[in-house]
Amino acid sequence: MSLKSKLNRLKPHLSVASQSVKVDNQSDPGKIDVPYLERWEQEGVFPYFLGQDYCLIREVKYPLSQQHGQYCFRDFLTAVDIWNKRPINHPLSARGHLAEELFFFDTETTGLGGGVGNTIFLLGYASVSGEQLVLRQHILPHPGAEVPLYQSFLEKVNYKTLVTYNGKSFDWPQVKTRHTLVREHVPKLPAFGHFDLFHGARRLWKHKLERLKLAVVEKEVLGVERIDDIPGYLAPMIYFDFIESKTPDGMLGILKHNEVDILSLVTLYTHLTFQLCGIDALQSRPESYEVGRWFASLGEKSEAEQVLGKLTTGSDMTSFQAKLTLAFQRKKERNWEVARRLFVDVVNCGDNRMSLEACIELAKIYEHRLKDYQLAIDYCQKAILFRTQSKKTVKLSGQLTTEQLQVRLNRLERKYAKFPG
Repeated sequence: MSLKSKLNRLKPHLSVASQSVKVDNQSDPGKIDVPYLERWEQEGVFPYFLGQDYCLIREVKYPLSQQHGQYCFRDFLTAVDIWNKRPINHPLSARGHLAEELFFFDTETTGLGGGVGNTIFLLGYASVSGEQLVLRQHILPHPGAEVPLYQSFLEKVNYKTLVTYNGKSFDWPQVKTRHTLVREHVPKLPAFGHFDLFHGARRLWKHKLERLKLAVVEKEVLGVERIDDIPGYLAPMIYFDFIESKTPDGMLGILKHNEVDILSLVTLYTHLTFQLCGIDALQSRPESYEVGRWFASLGEKSEAEQVLGKLTTGSDMTSFQAKLTLAFQRKKERNWEVARRLFVDVVNCGDNRMSLEACIELAKIYEHRLKDYQLAIDYCQKAILFRTQSKKTVKLSGQLTTEQLQVRLNRLERKYAKFPG
């Protein structure tokens, strides 16, 4: 049966979760039938009873010495300690936080869209507690059990910062949407800070990865190998089968998939921290450049210069990229001479886009700052040449076309005719 057909069959059941729910706090677990309870308990999954309903909870504990990919979980403590010792302004900085206050969070849902039609059937999270990493998963056994699901999830949540992968745009907004349907019966959602590691992964590895799904980053960057993993896109269909059959087998595979996702968030946060703070001895030059460029975009000038400055001594493309980034930073600081020298170094780098940017900036500097109209004309002509040689349209912040560059060249030639130097 297709996923669409299963959805249509389950619509009447799914709609139950969107209705107002009355909760009887006088729970009698003996009167509540939990299908395949013995099988669940064999897998470390136990029921949580509330009123006349229940959800399922699984808890797994790992020693901090446990390895996941190229790091052990104790390395995460080192990462938090590094942030607390370095006064760096960065979106992923854990400064002011204890390791125990970070909350690695992931969900599984019946679809990828937003809105009340998309149900969360698994809430998973992990955090450090003493010498262990404790991972818990709250399972929705049927669509009408969202009150016990969110009650069990929220009653002990006391963390300060969510750590997710694309959770700012999907997981947490979806939690908020579903919570509104049962908010009269469960605790309020806490106010969290949020570290979304997807944005960090995109900044550092978009140059080497065609796709930035967590499973791809795991394999290509973190050294995590999944064995007999259930693809995430099958999770909704497996859950719908579980609703009908009640048998745990398929759901146990989803729990393992979600578990690996969460453990990988711990490893990914550690690796991103080591990259950003220069701790990773195996960091590549392109990765270092992306780190420096990120700091530059945040206005962390000293950090950007420290990282990028080390890259400018080479003769590879990364060296030219670092010089171009530093040149724009010097331009913002109105240090025209240093900016000019760096732009000149980039002109013949072999990349039309970068060469074009450098020539345009040099034309501006020679026209407006140094009043050398002949050199301004030379660089404007070179910019036109790089533009026409480009096999595809080069997008710049100014969106200068060949025609616009020609207008600039004509103006410079008139200036030179009037003030030949």
